[in-house]
Amino acid sequence: MAVFVTRRIPAEGLRVLSQAGGCRVQQWDSEEPVPRAELLSGVAGKRGLLCLLSDRIDREVLEAAGPGLKVVSTMSVGFDHLALEEMKKRGIRVGYTPDVLTDATAELSVALLLAVCRRLPEAAEQVKNGGWTTWKPLWMCGYGLSDSTVGIIGLGRIGQAVARRLKPFGVKKFLYTGSHPKPESAAEFEAEFVPLTRLAEESDFVVVTCALTPATQGMCNKDFFSRMKKTSVFINTSRGAVVNQEDLYEALAHGQIAAAGLDVTTPEPLPTDHPLLSLKNCVILPHVGSATYATRSTMAVLAANNLLAGLRGEPMPHELLL
Repeated sequence: MAVFVTRRIPAEGLRVLSQAGGCRVQQWDSEEPVPRAELLSGVAGKRGLLCLLSDRIDREVLEAAGPGLKVVSTMSVGFDHLALEEMKKRGIRVGYTPDVLTDATAELSVALLLAVCRRLPEAAEQVKNGGWTTWKPLWMCGYGLSDSTVGIIGLGRIGQAVARRLKPFGVKKFLYTGSHPKPESAAEFEAEFVPLTRLAEESDFVVVTCALTPATQGMCNKDFFSRMKKTSVFINTSRGAVVNQEDLYEALAHGQIAAAGLDVTTPEPLPTDHPLLSLKNCVILPHVGSATYATRSTMAVLAANNLLAGLRGEPMPHELLL
């Protein structure tokens, strides 16, 4: 069973593959993404492919792999980088890694929210550049969570985990929106299901944790930001394409909303001359939602086990049913 691994992954995951009987591993052994030409040649003739979210596995890659490719295992919870319809046509099984990164991503979402609303990056910079001259009553003031309304777009695993962590801060009310109400999930937080427009209008903090779908692409746009409070904070840890970044820039630059924090952008990485990076009230992280040692190791092991199970014709620990 010949497999191709598109990046250097945690050793625990690679060990699962290398110790599996009859599994021959070819790997792009680098922290940097595999060049397209190397991907196309590396996947040729392979029965299995272990890839990352940053790898575009489209029809061209599947054609290069040939009819022998039976399994694609992605080390991610997202799968918008995979040509799922093409894989379905070819009978290729797909594995992914949900659940295991929920806690880490929720922690990062809360950390980013706090950093943004309390202006922590700005404050740290003032210490370094000499801006801290004395204690000032109104200097570096931000917004707190106590008695606030938090709106969550997408009350899935990560959305619920974010709400669970924010509740002890004294949040007064949770709102949520999505494709349909989730009364059982919402009960823990007494969260109210509302239309997107109402969530924008009433929330002091908006946290985006939904999947990227045709319905959610570009959903947070000029109309959305114009409905938000001037004192509200916007956080996105889902997918960059859910947000119209040009509209977000205008909203931040002209004071339509107070601040924003993004762990995901379009494209990734974001060009260093992008207008959003010129704003003090916008904190951007390099897609590190799941970046804890334990989480990345667990993701790698799960991706490897998904791949092996698929190659053996066994049930995967986590299979995306096409």
